[in-house]
Amino acid sequence: MTDLFEEVEEQLRAERYSKLARQALPWVLALAAAALVIALGIWGWNQYRQQITDKASEGYNAGLEAASQGRIDEATKLWGEVAKSQSGAYKSLALMQLGGIKMGAGGATEDIKGAVALFDQAASAAPDDLLGDAARLKSALAILDTAPYSEVEGRLAPLLKDGHPYRVQAREALAFAKLMKGDTAGARGDFVVIGSTLDAPDSARQRANAAVNLIDSGLGQDGARRGEGRAGRPRRRPWSRPAACRSCPRCPSSRRRPSNDAESKEPRRRRPDRRSRHRRLLDDQQDQPV
Repeated sequence: MTDLFEEVEEQLRAERYSKLARQALPWVLALAAAALVIALGIWGWNQYRQQITDKASEGYNAGLEAASQGRIDEATKLWGEVAKSQSGAYKSLALMQLGGIKMGAGGATEDIKGAVALFDQAASAAPDDLLGDAARLKSALAILDTAPYSEVEGRLAPLLKDGHPYRVQAREALAFAKLMKGDTAGARGDFVVIGSTLDAPDSARQRANAAVNLIDSGLGQDGARRGEGRAGRPRRRPWSRPAACRSCPRCPSSRRRPSNDAESKEPRRRRPDRRSRHRRLLDDQQDQPV
């Protein structure tokens, strides 16, 4: 009797499990299908982005090759197409290259403004701080000689924070901006910080130490004063005597023995032979062939 009850109980339990399985099967299949669709969608999106990146990479490399061969117009066209792509990294690189071409177009005010605008666009399109800070540093260096110190400082200040890849270069540019403004003490402090930074490049530390030595010797201030005093003044040519003064007998440089044309045309006198008669005879005998 007990075996009969257990058998019935097992049958009821099996029917209950099969009913639950039939009810859950559509949901399981739906979840599996959704996961498959999501996985295929992610794979397709990655393939699409990879194709865009590959195309932008080919265009950017073609621009580099054209620029290296002197075909600047073709390089500008290629980089302009890359700048319209959806690849953030290559778009930022292409915009920086276009900004560099603007900077090398002659140095006019319009070219500098256009280059700064391209550098700002490159910073906005950059996917990380490595490219973004590079574009921001280029924009600050482009206006270093023309813009007010406050604008240069505003562009360089965010790059000085810890963790940014170009903080040493940004501090060096800021030090030169302070030096141009006349803040010698502030520039010296920045150069000292660069010289004591362990992860700074060797070239940057050498320039910083040289700048500190120059400021301490006073040559930097004297050079700045001379540069300010000569601003707007034409460069003085080295003095040379006029043509009418070159033959003046009063000039020390013209006090030379006048040359006589008649004497210059006469043949020079032969120097007399001061050898003794015995010596001449001996030399003549030695010169005769045997």
